[in-house]
Amino acid sequence: MAKFITFVVVLGFLCLTALGKSPRPITDYEVREKKDGCYADIESGLWGWECKSSMITKENCALKCLSPVCYSLIYESDPLEEGEKDYVRSQEYKYCMHKISMGESLDGVKGSFA
Repeated sequence: MAKFITFVVVLGFLCLTALGKSPRPITDYEVREKKDGCYADIESGLWGWECKSSMITKENCALKCLSPVCYSLIYESDPLEEGEKDYVRSQEYKYCMHKISMGESLDGVKGSFA
């Protein structure tokens, strides 16, 4: 009986895999919608008063909300500062989100645009 159940589970998994959608990269539109939702949550106080204390703190909180994994990898050790325009890390963050949406490893993301 256990072999039959295992067979059914494996068969079901294979059918779902074959019929399921293949991974696709997150679109700019999806990122913008999700980030807008993050800004709304921050403004409503859901992320605490500190996230509303300055524009740059709000941006760091929005990046963390958008993708905690990518924020941790790219920005957590050195958050954005007032007036900073960090195009390299911005590209790494977008690349990280792309890799996550595709179900790919994040190895090599940090430093990939340096």
